[in-house]
Amino acid sequence: MKGHNYSSKREAIFKTIASTKSHPSAAWVYEQLKDEIPNLSLGTVYRNISLFKEQGKIITVANVNGEERIDADTSDHAHFVCEACGGVYDLIQSEQSPLEKELSQKGFVIKRKNVVFHGTCSGCTKN
Repeated sequence: MKGHNYSSKREAIFKTIASTKSHPSAAWVYEQLKDEIPNLSLGTVYRNISLFKEQGKIITVANVNGEERIDADTSDHAHFVCEACGGVYDLIQSEQSPLEKELSQKGFVIKRKNVVFHGTCSGCTKN
């Protein structure tokens, strides 16, 4: 990737990702910005998402229906992916899980975790 200089497109892409809790795909980000930035390409969105991941500004949550879904909230939290509607939801865990406690007791040092549950959300379960 070329230089990491300031770019108004890059800033708009990041702001769009950070402004939503929907865990967007690159295509979603592109759709949100294409009218505002007519010369924006989907390739530019993908390249910037890749850069943001390298910089630790965003994380990949899951692949949903063939699309990588991302999150600008890089704090420690898990996710739930609904296999029916494709929704991705944040799950906040207030204390260590039994597995994390076991790892710590065995001398492992957890630096990052990526926990993703898959199933059916409450909205889809009712239908």
